[in-house]
This record gives sequence, structure tokens and C-alpha cells, in this order.
Amino acid sequence: MIKNMLRGAAALSLALTPLALPSAASAAPAAPAGAEVLNLADAVAQVPLADESRAGYQRESFKHWNRGLDPADGCNTRNEVLLAEAIEVPTVAAGCKLSGGLWRSYYDGQEVNDPAKLDIDHMVPLAEAWDSGASAWTAGRREAYANDQDAATSLVAATARSNRSKSDQDPAEWMPPLPDAHCRYVSEWVATKLRWGLSADQGEGDALKVYAEACETTVVHYTPAP
Repeated sequence: MIKNMLRGAAALSLALTPLALPSAASAAPAAPAGAEVLNLADAVAQVPLADESRAGYQRESFKHWNRGLDPADGCNTRNEVLLAEAIEVPTVAAGCKLSGGLWRSYYDGQEVNDPAKLDIDHMVPLAEAWDSGASAWTAGRREAYANDQDAATSLVAATARSNRSKSDQDPAEWMPPLPDAHCRYVSEWVATKLRWGLSADQGEGDALKVYAEACETTVVHYTPAP
């Protein structure tokens, strides 16, 4: 009941507050070859609506971080994402220990030069994925989801503060503190849900529609997961 009230209030707030379109600094990665490309409103319409259930959820049900895309490089998924998203590449020591480097957390616009101060955020949090369909997956598919580097939008290097503020909330409950990031964030959220065949509950779906109206020039690109 309380969750539904909060979601209703969030959707109303979205409807009343103009949303900034992404600036060049918060633009989404380019669409990969062969990706489905839709405007945000059409993409939101393709996300199925369903009730959510967290029954049986354990974070350990999603094995992460694994050995990454290249097991030979000695880096796990977390460090491979950090290397891929670095504005200035860090020094890599034995055991894939990273030091130095520079990142920009697009959620809050903060620049970070210490990899230890960054989290790797699952765009759609593990608990939300479980609620939205991953509870029926095999352990292997959940591991693939939790370490998905084949889509640039699935995993995001973000400041620890913004990631922990987000926790397991959906866009009806939490949005990045930087307004310029909102359209990009919603497009990447929807892309991840479509990529992995995940659903949205009613409050989430209503919020996504409000953002789609405000972010009318935003596109979504995704490739269905194997």
C-alpha cells in the first residue's frame, strides 16, 4: 500500500516537473550494429506489465563478479567495466589491481579518480530483475545477466553514493540526481528490460510513460540476450 502511494506520488511529480533532455556529456553509447532501435515511447510500450514478487530472492542467486569477457586478462567483470568506461585509463598492476585513472559518473556528474570509490551498478538491479522474471531463470542465465558486458548499458560505473541511494528501486521510486541524465537513464533501463525479457509493474510502467512523453527525442537500442 505504502509502495503504491509512493509510486503514485512519483508519477505525479514527473508529470508536473519538466525533464531536461540529455546533454552531450550524458549522451548514451552509440547503438551497436544489428540492434533494435525504437523511440522511447514505443520501447516502453513493448515492456510487458506484470505483478512483481520478491519471494525467494537472494543476491547470491546472481553469481558476480565472474572472470569477465577475457579470462586471460586476470580481471573480473567489475574491473573490466572500469577499464572500459575510464576517461583516463588507470594503471593495471599484477592481479588486475587498478590505481589512478579518471571516470565520470553520469548519474550525478561527479568525476572520480579512485576506482575504489566507484560501484558497478546493474542498470536494472538484481532484486528488481528477480521480481520481473529472473526468478524463473537458470543459475547460468542469472550469472550471464549479472555480468553482462555485451550491452554497454547493462553495467554502469557510478559513484558509490549514487548507486547506494538507488539501491533496488525502479524509476517510479528513484532517478539520478543529475536532471540531464534522466532521459538517458530511462532509455537504458528500458533497453535492459527488453534485452532480457523482463516485465514492469504498474507503477513502474506509469512512470516510464511519463518520462517517454518528456523525452520525446530519446531513442532506445537493444539486442536481445542469447
